[in-house]
Amino acid sequence: MRAKTIVYWAMTGLVAFMIGGGGLSQLWQYRANPHGVVPELGYPLYFFAILGFWKFLGALAILAPRLPLLKEWAYAGIMFDLTGAAVSCAAVGGYGAYGFHVIAPLLIAGFTAVSWALRPESRRLLAQRA
Repeated sequence: MRAKTIVYWAMTGLVAFMIGGGGLSQLWQYRANPHGVVPELGYPLYFFAILGFWKFLGALAILAPRLPLLKEWAYAGIMFDLTGAAVSCAAVGGYGAYGFHVIAPLLIAGFTAVSWALRPESRRLLAQRA
């Protein structure tokens, strides 16, 4: 049981750090210095500000105590973001060294799935506790 808790918090911390940090970066820099924005993707810059806002809130939601329904939505949103990022990058040819921008979001999606699967009973919806 202790190992499960350690792995849960390690994965959750990594996901929150990467998603939340990326979200803040997108919020702070999208106008002056569009950090991480790739013109090949074709998304407007304001999209990254919106995405950054929700990524940061999603990271807070998976760390916060209680609020299991909000956590479910946050995990779903993080998975949509990560898989969408991988597909978007793959659609324009997997830019970057060795397709890093396709592989990295999928790796973080794996961390997210592990975090979701190992979350404690107190962080699950009542219907899932049975």
